[in-house]
Amino acid sequence: MVKEVPRSESTVVVAGSFIGMDRRLRLTALRKLLGRGARWKGLGGVFVSVAIATGALLALRHALRNVDYDQVFSVIRETDFSVIALALTLVTASYGSITLYDWLALHTMGRKDVPYRIAALASFTSYPIAHGIGAVALISPVIRYRIYAGNGLGPIGIANICFLTGLTFWLGNMTALGFCLLYEPTAIGVIDHLSSGINRLVALTLLCCVGAFLAWSWFHPRSVGRKPWLVKLPSGPLVLLQIVIGLLDLTAAALAMYILVPPGLDIGVFRLIAVFIAATLLGFASHAPAGLGVFDATILIGLGSEDREALLAALLMFRFLYHLVPLTIALALFGGFEAWRYLRATTGAVAWVSDRRIEFQPDHAGDDQGQAEDSNRVGRLTVQEHADEDAADRANAGPHRVSRTKRQ
Repeated sequence: MVKEVPRSESTVVVAGSFIGMDRRLRLTALRKLLGRGARWKGLGGVFVSVAIATGALLALRHALRNVDYDQVFSVIRETDFSVIALALTLVTASYGSITLYDWLALHTMGRKDVPYRIAALASFTSYPIAHGIGAVALISPVIRYRIYAGNGLGPIGIANICFLTGLTFWLGNMTALGFCLLYEPTAIGVIDHLSSGINRLVALTLLCCVGAFLAWSWFHPRSVGRKPWLVKLPSGPLVLLQIVIGLLDLTAAALAMYILVPPGLDIGVFRLIAVFIAATLLGFASHAPAGLGVFDATILIGLGSEDREALLAALLMFRFLYHLVPLTIALALFGGFEAWRYLRATTGAVAWVSDRRIEFQPDHAGDDQGQAEDSNRVGRLTVQEHADEDAADRANAGPHRVSRTKRQ
């Protein structure tokens, strides 16, 4: 007969048996538990991403219903070149601020020896390529590792950079979204279906979180994690700089979209920035390449207008300037960097082989000298060091002796 153990006692028994395990067994058990949690978390993330992408595609299909595409391309053709040039300037400013993400992270880590050009290359190439492919968390660290490998940064250093650049991104987004919703709480009402009062409360919460983090990091150096995965957080002034850089990146990109929207649509700048942030975040959450479908549906629905053709034309022009052009340039730069590394490695290998050949020459010279010193061998002769021995040899020249050559 099996005795039933109460739940509280069974918990104690399990805990006691776990403590009594060997250290290796405990680590194995913990890995299994954490592995199960990670798997469930990964499956949950995949489910959320698929749900967001599916819902966005259905919404996009509804938003594009009855759209006159001839009129869309007509709006694009009629857009003044100066407007496109100004939008491209703002896109350049946005990506210029993105190059400061890695630079600021390196300064936080104390790696001021890494040149800005390397940090700028890593930032500019990793963001468009990873975002364009859709696997930001996977592709971005790989690209950064390839670029920073020559500067002695390993996987832990790359993980720190990714964490700190992500912190800059989120601080900028939270601050911008907070101010926009505080000024215009109905900006994303069509997206989140919340009242103006709740949206203002969300805005205050976001701004308070940013302010609390700024105050928490201002007076003492902070860090998260444990060695070897310890991440040093930026100090208060650097956090303030992070917020400014994140705001510059986001507002420049949103303003590029804003000036491409025809004036007749009457869309406010704060409303557009708020919808733009929501579209960007949903695009990241969906893991779709460049937020394809999700970003577009959020923009079209959040900025809902009767003139959908004009709004869609602005969206297509923005997509070309902000996503396609930087992606092409980033791929060319990264490909050129990889080609340069390959040529440099090949040239170094050839130089190494050449150096090794030069080093073998003294050994052959020693062999030749040994052959010349052999009295029974007639071959290459070497110069002897002692003049008295040369004189004796010349005085007593035997039939089997070959006189030595004149001293060099």
